[in-house]
Amino acid sequence: MTDQSVFVGADVGSSRTKLAVLNTKKQLVGFSIKKSGTDFTATSNTCLDLALKMAGVTPGHIVHTVSTGYGRKNVEFSSATKTEISCHARGCYHYFPLAITIIDIGGQDNKVIKLDDQGRRLNFKMNRKCAAGTGAFLEEMALRLDIPVEDMNDLASQSQNMERLGSFCTVFSGTEVLEKIRNGKKVPDIVKGLFFSVIRRVMEMDSLTENVVMTGGVVAHNPYLVTMTEELIGRKIRVAEHPQLTGAVGAALYAMNGK
Repeated sequence: MTDQSVFVGADVGSSRTKLAVLNTKKQLVGFSIKKSGTDFTATSNTCLDLALKMAGVTPGHIVHTVSTGYGRKNVEFSSATKTEISCHARGCYHYFPLAITIIDIGGQDNKVIKLDDQGRRLNFKMNRKCAAGTGAFLEEMALRLDIPVEDMNDLASQSQNMERLGSFCTVFSGTEVLEKIRNGKKVPDIVKGLFFSVIRRVMEMDSLTENVVMTGGVVAHNPYLVTMTEELIGRKIRVAEHPQLTGAVGAALYAMNGK
C-alpha cells in the first residue's frame, strides 16, 4: 500500500449510479454520479473512470472495491458486495458517529435505518412496493405540472399557502394535482404540498430518534425538504456534504476493511 492507494465504493441504484473513492485517511478524494440507464456495467465503468480522474489516481492504485445497491452484481471491477442498508448505515455513521435515525429518499425507494451510538443497526424499514414518497413520485408530478423537476425545490420554498394532497398514491395524487390546477391553485403551493406528502409518507414508516440524518438524491437536489422536515419535527437535521454519496462512501469503507 502506498500514499496513493485508494478504496472504491460503487452504489448502483435503479435511478443513479454513485461512485466514491477514499484515500487511506478515509477522505473522499473522488466521486461521480450518473444516470444508471440500461447498462449498469457500462455506467459503473464510466463512473469509475471519472472518479479516479478526480482523485488523480489510476486503476492500479485501487486496493479493494465493494459494490452495493440494486445493480451491485453488475459491477465487474468489484471485489465484494454488501447490502445497501449496511452501506448507508456505515456511510452515515462515518460522518455522524452517534445514535442516529437515517432517512434515505431515493429515486425508487425510501429507507429508515436506526443505529445505536456504536454504529450497530437496530432496525430498518424499507418501501419498495410503491413510488409514493420517492424521486419517481416527484418526477411524475413534475410532468403533471409541466415543470422541470429541478425547479421544484425553488418553487416549494416560494409557497405562501401550501396545498395538501389527500393521497399517497402516485395515480390518485396526479388526479388531485390536475384538479388543483383546474381550480387555479398556485404551482408553488402545489409543489410544497407534494414535498409535504413525501415527508409524511417517510415519517409514517417509523418513528424518529433524537438525531436524524437525511440522505439520498432527492435530498441532495431538494434541500427544502430538509427544512420542511426540521420544521415538522422541531429540531435540526444532519446532512452530509454529499448526501447522495453516503451509500457509496459506506461501500468504500467496507472495501477499506477488505470486505
